[in-house]
Amino acid sequence: MPKAQTYVLPRVAVFGAMLSAAGLPLYIHLPLFATQELGVSLATLGAVLLGIRVMDFAQDPLLGRIGDRLRQYRPLAAAGGVLALALGFWMLFAAPDAVASLPWLVLSLVIVFTAYSFCYILFYAQGVGLASKLGRDGHVRLAGWREGGLLAGVCLATATPAALQWMGRSDTAYRDFALGFVVLALIAAMVMHRLWRTEATSAQTQTQGFGALLGSGEIRQLLGLGLVNALPVAITSTLFLFFVGDRLVMPEYAGAFLLLFFVSAGVSVPLWTAIASRIGARRTLMSGMVLSIVAFLGAAFLDAGAGRAFALICIGSGAALAADMVMLPAFFAQTLARTGQAPATAFGLWNFVNKMALAVAAAAVLPVLQWVDYIPGQVNAPETLMYLGLAYAALPCLLKIAAFGLVLRLPEQAKL
Repeated sequence: MPKAQTYVLPRVAVFGAMLSAAGLPLYIHLPLFATQELGVSLATLGAVLLGIRVMDFAQDPLLGRIGDRLRQYRPLAAAGGVLALALGFWMLFAAPDAVASLPWLVLSLVIVFTAYSFCYILFYAQGVGLASKLGRDGHVRLAGWREGGLLAGVCLATATPAALQWMGRSDTAYRDFALGFVVLALIAAMVMHRLWRTEATSAQTQTQGFGALLGSGEIRQLLGLGLVNALPVAITSTLFLFFVGDRLVMPEYAGAFLLLFFVSAGVSVPLWTAIASRIGARRTLMSGMVLSIVAFLGAAFLDAGAGRAFALICIGSGAALAADMVMLPAFFAQTLARTGQAPATAFGLWNFVNKMALAVAAAAVLPVLQWVDYIPGQVNAPETLMYLGLAYAALPCLLKIAAFGLVLRLPEQAKL
């Protein structure tokens, strides 16, 4: 590989870390910050987040289409997206005391969620062209660095406010957190700038809309696989705090378990990438799915206080998630590159499908748990806790088996 191309992958990892630092950690830190620092009630915050999630869920396909329309101006579009994300993050966590808290919160969240989704879609779309220049296994190797950066960003941003408070900066922890993100965003924008410019001048992708994408059998298969495969993680994410708090009766360790899960995923990314170079992406993906099934089955049999066993499950399921994160986008990007489909529009749909999984998980599982009389944080009957365990572990196991079957049915040309 030419020396110039060796700098592509670290740059991609840095941008991925920046992007993910504004993703999942936002859900972790926002409730405490909004209620304690801004004085917003939990009920109001829940209503705001529900509205923002509906907006975020609906706009991804449109943002993807806009990304392809601006293909020739992608460096400028990406820079605008990063600056908007940094601005929204600063507005959110470093709000002036004089502003009205609720309108400011809503405006900040609209900016953050829209800018995040736009940058995410452009970032993954750009990877389609960049990977084609990296030689053999380019899509898998680029995905490995990208997802490794994403997971590193999640772990860093999750721990930062607590670390700042431990360092004696409790009064300014969230403001410092926002400032750190702004600095990281500017660094990421600078290191990625040349990659946007290079690809924007040489892109040869077609400009079809949603009809052409959904008219492709391969694309529909991969979108269907993405949805089914995302459902198990969506379900376990929705029920994680309930399972740890009421089934394991260890609510104080929930943060540690979650961090262990993501650290395991991040550490596993290079391993899965190396395995894929030896046995192929399809077999690697299937190996990760088997590991995930074993982890889900193990969780189904845990009782109160089984912290060590659950820690092992967090390690195993985190490692399995890493295989999904690397291999599935690589499959999708490789198919887009081979068929000449519009990448930003396609990844807009891909993002939409993954968010749909979260919505389906919450809509399907939570009402069932209410129907069996599960009450979070209260003393529940043993059979109710059994149902909680089945929802958290057994149902995802069945869905992962279904996803495994869909991988077996992938057409030959879609197998990396």
